[in-house]
Amino acid sequence: MQGFFDFVKSLGAARLAAMAAVTLALIGFFSFLVVRMSAPQMVPLFTDLTVEDSSSIVKDLERQAIKYELKSDGATVMVPKDQVARLRMKLAEAGLPKGGGVGYEIFDKSDALGATTFIQNINHLRALEGELARTIRSIDRVQAARVHLVLPERPLFSRDKVEASASIVLKVRGALEPQQIRAIRHLAASAVNGLKPERVSIVDETGRLLADGAKSANALEGAGADERKIAYENRLRGEVETIVSSIVGPGHARVQITADFDVNRITQTSDKFDPDGRVVRSSQTREEQSPAGEGTPQGPVSVGNELPGADRNANAAGGARDQNRKSEEIVNYEISRVTKTEVIEAGRVNRISAAVLVDGIYSKNDKGEAVYQPRSKEEIDRIAALVRSAIGFDAKRGDQLEVVNLRFAETTPVPINEPTNWMSVFQFTKDDIMRGAELGVMSLLGLIVLLMVVRPLVRRIITPDMPEAARPALAAPAGITNNGGPSVAIVGAEEQVAISNRTSAMIDIAKVQGQVHAQSVQKVGEIAEKNPHEAVSIIRNWLHEEAA
Repeated sequence: MQGFFDFVKSLGAARLAAMAAVTLALIGFFSFLVVRMSAPQMVPLFTDLTVEDSSSIVKDLERQAIKYELKSDGATVMVPKDQVARLRMKLAEAGLPKGGGVGYEIFDKSDALGATTFIQNINHLRALEGELARTIRSIDRVQAARVHLVLPERPLFSRDKVEASASIVLKVRGALEPQQIRAIRHLAASAVNGLKPERVSIVDETGRLLADGAKSANALEGAGADERKIAYENRLRGEVETIVSSIVGPGHARVQITADFDVNRITQTSDKFDPDGRVVRSSQTREEQSPAGEGTPQGPVSVGNELPGADRNANAAGGARDQNRKSEEIVNYEISRVTKTEVIEAGRVNRISAAVLVDGIYSKNDKGEAVYQPRSKEEIDRIAALVRSAIGFDAKRGDQLEVVNLRFAETTPVPINEPTNWMSVFQFTKDDIMRGAELGVMSLLGLIVLLMVVRPLVRRIITPDMPEAARPALAAPAGITNNGGPSVAIVGAEEQVAISNRTSAMIDIAKVQGQVHAQSVQKVGEIAEKNPHEAVSIIRNWLHEEAA
């Protein structure tokens, strides 16, 4: 212990203070490294959050005293990896994140007694728009959505009703498929009463129109016709490629099909009458009969009957037997009539054109080289027959089919570099790689500090000062000591001793490397200024000595 205390005393107060400062700095630095390297790995809890959702989530995390980090201007919340699942379930129970819109929860805290009908209608519209936006945002590639609904009310005493409409603005990742756009339109139309799919307009974040809400209801007009045409061609192409590839082998057949569609919608109404198919609709018969001589004489008119005293009754006796009879019949017939209305919907296939390219047969010769051999005509005809049956070939319709046998161009296969060493066992994610890189940088920084800072400082501190006796004797510069002959004549013995003492007090050779302090150099300069002639003589002697 006495030796240790002696060593501490030999260091001095300045070195002890430096050692304490270095120790504190090292403790702080390595404490930072330990804390940083032992800190839990932070992973995203939620991404692409709105400001409202981010604020609500941060408030809930602070209430639970959970460490978190914010990135991307608050759009991403980072939490420890081991707490992600529990926090997501906990926040889902609280209804977070809400998606930045107001849903039906707007009615949870509303005052129903003081709310007017107008306010209730506005809240219902806001809730409906918010719920639709949340549902649309759950679709793949849709990052954000905003919905605007127009639900007009029918004016009083008006027979015309204004149709409802909707507009949807989407923020997407990449591009949406046509099927996804139609799905969004039908989703909105099914959720809103009185809204038709063709009245829904969709726009992306760049202002590009994805769906026009002003076009007609015919799905086979414009983009709808192209979509159906492409889908029909792809279906036939897949069926034909499956059949042909099973014969010639996978990758040895190319199929291209073009279909011509008729997008016109035709409505025909025809009336047909059958004259042979008569049916009695109504019948009416009328008969009249009256006896002769009733009321007036019915005999013949003559001169004798007109004379005075003539017997008229006798003359009319022969005509009393005649009577008047009248018969009338009316029959109405109904002719059979057939009224036929036919509606021919759009989408009829007018013509199909198919082109099938098949590769030949490859075999190896005696040298092991691949030799191409074309396929026979019989095999090509059989393939053509199969293709005709697959596409529903109709010559009357004007369909065309070409099956050609040609050699395919040789392509160099791109090798797939799959890991086959021990690294293939480990599945590192991006977070794992970043965490490993961070630990590596921290370790390298700590090693550099140890080797470049700590080691030299410790060596400098623990090395004691050299005692006065161990130091080499300090001598004055050549020419002003007692060894030189000319210097004795210039400077006296006492003055030489005084100069030697002053210079030895001012000059310190550190670690025997000949470093001269500025004050000693200044003293030598003052002596040279006071005795210029002697200084010149000394320099001349030095020159002669060097030359010798």
